Order: sequence, then structure tokens, then C-alpha cells
Amino acid sequence: MTAISIRKRVVFITGCSSGIGYCAAHRLHKQGYHVIASARNLSDVSRLKKEGLDCIQLDLDDTTSIEAAVEDVAVKTGKRLYGLFNNAGFGQPGAVEDLSRDALRAQFETNVFGTLELTNHVLPWMREAGEGRIVQNSSVLGFVSLAYRGAYNASKYALEGFYDTLRLELAGTNIFPVLIEPGPITSRFRENAFAAYQRNIDIEHSAHREAYLAMERRLKQKGPAVPFTLPPGAVADKLLRALSSRRPRGRYYVTFPTYLFGTLKRLLSTRGLDRVLLNVSRDEQTEKPRT
Repeated sequence: MTAISIRKRVVFITGCSSGIGYCAAHRLHKQGYHVIASARNLSDVSRLKKEGLDCIQLDLDDTTSIEAAVEDVAVKTGKRLYGLFNNAGFGQPGAVEDLSRDALRAQFETNVFGTLELTNHVLPWMREAGEGRIVQNSSVLGFVSLAYRGAYNASKYALEGFYDTLRLELAGTNIFPVLIEPGPITSRFRENAFAAYQRNIDIEHSAHREAYLAMERRLKQKGPAVPFTLPPGAVADKLLRALSSRRPRGRYYVTFPTYLFGTLKRLLSTRGLDRVLLNVSRDEQTEKPRT
């Protein structure tokens, strides 16, 4: 597809303290975009500023924080925002029957409600400018599910439903909602997921105790948790493509598992796909610690 000129276009990125957001912010900055990065903790904001990034504080769980961040971006840009990369989020592990309402609410507050609230604030700016790219860091688990990831699966499925709807509602506006669907990426995702698991799952009183013990071994491992793990730059590559294309795709796959499961979902029956996904989940539960 024909690329468009950067011309110091402004891109706002959430969740830049590490991993995908951190890599994307620095990559776009080097490419000539005016990047406004964000992080929840002020210590991370300070660190990113020292690294040369324009950075603001944002907590997607807090409407007041979202409104303050939007005002900061409005002042910095005159409400001229070309791209929004909704990257911030986390995963809450646990069997569906072990998830409390509070744990589910926390998962959706960050991954879905806060993300959409921020998006709705800046969409009118893009309408006024007559162009824009709203890119969502989704997941392979936004279209297939694995056991013990119900809260995360549901949050990503919800986001994909919203983005599929946005594409229809924004058709003909030159504003393009885009989903990036990574599989395993090197980041602090496992570390953050393990912390959420420890906060919210009562392992000792669960029917899934043995599965949780296997999951604990996996989450505590050093190095890639699963085969085909790619560095965060693989996502940044697709983000750059979505931002620079005149008509970006609605979806961009990242990592071999995403391509594989995307194909299997098209070819297999529900029962057949379930068998494959059950085997993946069982392999994880019997996985031995890596040295």
C-alpha cells in the first residue's frame, strides 16, 4: 500500500513503561513522529522524559486521570492527533469459576472501559482533522480462547467487537480503527499477570489447584514462556505499517501462533478447534520448569 508522509504527525501511546509500548514509543520517535507517551506511575514518566520522550501520566482505571491526560495532549497538540495506539492493559489469570466480580471489573476497567473512554475523547479531534488511525494492541486471545485466561480472553474479545463496530461507523471518514493481534511477545506481561493472579485467586480452595501450580511454574520462568516468542519490535513494525498506510488493514497478525490459530479457526469446526486448544492448555499444565 502507498505510504503517507509522516510530517511530524502526533501519535499518543498508552502503557509505555516497558515492553511493547516502550519499544513503539522509541521506534516511532526515531522515525520522525511526534510521540506522546504515557505511563501510570510518575517514576516511569520521569524516566521516559529523561530518555527524550514527551511523556504524560495516565491511569486508565481513573476517569479523572484520563480527562487530565486528554487535556495535556490537547494543550501539546492543539487537538491535532493523527494516531492513538491503545497499548496499556494486563492479563488476569484464573479459571472462570474462580474469578470474583471485583477481579473481572478490574480487568475490564483497564483493558476495555478506560481504553474506550480515552478513544472517545480524541475521536472528535480526528473527525475535525479529517483523518486518523486508532490502533488497538489486541491479542491472538481476542479471537481464540485458552483455559485459565477467561478474564483476559473476554476483555480482548470485547475490544475486538468494539473495533469491528467502529470500522463500520467510521467508514468513509479517513479514520481507520486497526487491530494488532500478537501472540507471545517478550515483555513484563507474565510478571504482571502473576501479580494479578496472586492478588485475586484462592488456589487452596480451588478445584483447579493442580493446574494453578503448573501455571505458577510457567509464570515464574526466566526467558520466553512459550515457543515462537518475538521481541516487542515485531508489534512496532505492524504499528508503523498501520500508521503509514493510506488504507490500513483492519487486522494485523504478529507471531506464528496468531497466523496458525487464525487459519485453524477458519478451517476447523468448534469441536475440532476446542481439541487443539485443549491440547495447548494441557501442554502448559504438564510443562516442566526450564533451566
